[in-house]
Amino acid sequence: MVSTYRLGLCSSFWVFLLSFCSTSPALAQESPYFVAYDHYLEEPGNLEIEYFSTVGTQRGGNSFHAYWAEFEYGATAWWTTEFYLDGQTTFNDSTVFTGFRWENRFRPLKREHFINPILYVEYENKNGADKIFKEGEGHDVESDFLVSNAEARREHIHEIELKLILSSTFKGWNFTQNTLAAKDLSNSPWEFGYALGASRPLALKASAKRCNLCPQNFVAGVEMYGGLGDRHSFGLHDTSHYLAPVLGWNLPSGWTLRISPGFGLNHNSHQFLMRWGVSREITGFGSMVSRLFGGRQ
Repeated sequence: MVSTYRLGLCSSFWVFLLSFCSTSPALAQESPYFVAYDHYLEEPGNLEIEYFSTVGTQRGGNSFHAYWAEFEYGATAWWTTEFYLDGQTTFNDSTVFTGFRWENRFRPLKREHFINPILYVEYENKNGADKIFKEGEGHDVESDFLVSNAEARREHIHEIELKLILSSTFKGWNFTQNTLAAKDLSNSPWEFGYALGASRPLALKASAKRCNLCPQNFVAGVEMYGGLGDRHSFGLHDTSHYLAPVLGWNLPSGWTLRISPGFGLNHNSHQFLMRWGVSREITGFGSMVSRLFGGRQ
């Protein structure tokens, strides 16, 4: 498992190097969210490479640093597909590879509407040591993560996750609501969760000059997320919830930086989660690969 994890990190490094050498950066405004999704998909033929970290504290246990590499590709104008490699380090314990995810988002309506629905389908192949907190679901609480890595990784999870994303943009503001249903492909009940987000660029009018620190390059907002129980016990009982301000900095070079301090809202939640991430978009990646292998553009 460790060799697989190292292979994933090496792959991420080389793709990041390729993106750094790319001379065609994308200038799209990236979402600042870490958990919530809006209705914007990746441009067709573009590849975005992302690295995210979550550092969390645990009462009664060791703090941890969870991280994942993400490869997001715009397959069509209505379909974006993503592949994740996950891992984590629990201090005074060990470092483990925790699994992979394959995510797909579909936009059923072609034009922009007041409310824009997105259908989300994800397959997860992970173990019980996963701590990236990509969503809140079911009755997951802080005490569930106190198990040692050696014991937690024995649990193998094959999960299907579905989301309905409803997102709107009004006068520069984005408002989004995500409803989640997840099912471990074993004899486990459906689990539910939610994520809410609101964000806005610090300025809507672009500067006449190219600059890094222009207000329109920064997108600020807030997201809230948590679990809603399962099919047998739906609701807020024994669930965790988080509130987190978010900030994204979209550089003209095509790089995006994100940061988000998160705070637990009840005694079931981790008291504090610090997230940060960096991403780079390669425009025309599909055409580049096609030319490389002698195919059509």
